[in-house]
Amino acid sequence: RPHRPEKMPAGLEETIRALGAAGEAAAAALLRRRGYRIVARNVRTRFGELDLVAREGETICFVEIKTRRSLMFGWPQEAVTRRKQWHLVRMAQWYLKARRLTAVPARFDVVAVLMGPDDRPTQIEVIPNAFEVPS
Repeated sequence: RPHRPEKMPAGLEETIRALGAAGEAAAAALLRRRGYRIVARNVRTRFGELDLVAREGETICFVEIKTRRSLMFGWPQEAVTRRKQWHLVRMAQWYLKARRLTAVPARFDVVAVLMGPDDRPTQIEVIPNAFEVPS
């Protein structure tokens, strides 16, 4: 687990949050254009937060959105580590059980967003079924 300082420098947390929100908005708009129906955003659970819950046909899609301004720390989708996947699976199980949707087909999609210096997306990649749920 990466070390996080106790307190971020003034303004940095807001900058990171704004970047994430801009990436989520761009991702949601693209998914809607591709026929997804956004069901929920920023769903908080005891395991963390689901960025987006969407439907594509009958399938529930749990969408993790990763946004970067540069590739200095790798491609955005590379941040969806095995540990993060584990958390996403737990959050999805909680969501499905709480809504009595455990019989509905579900999958995990990742949306990787690269932002330009003007905070507008320069590249958005949708990766449907980005990882399998370990049995």
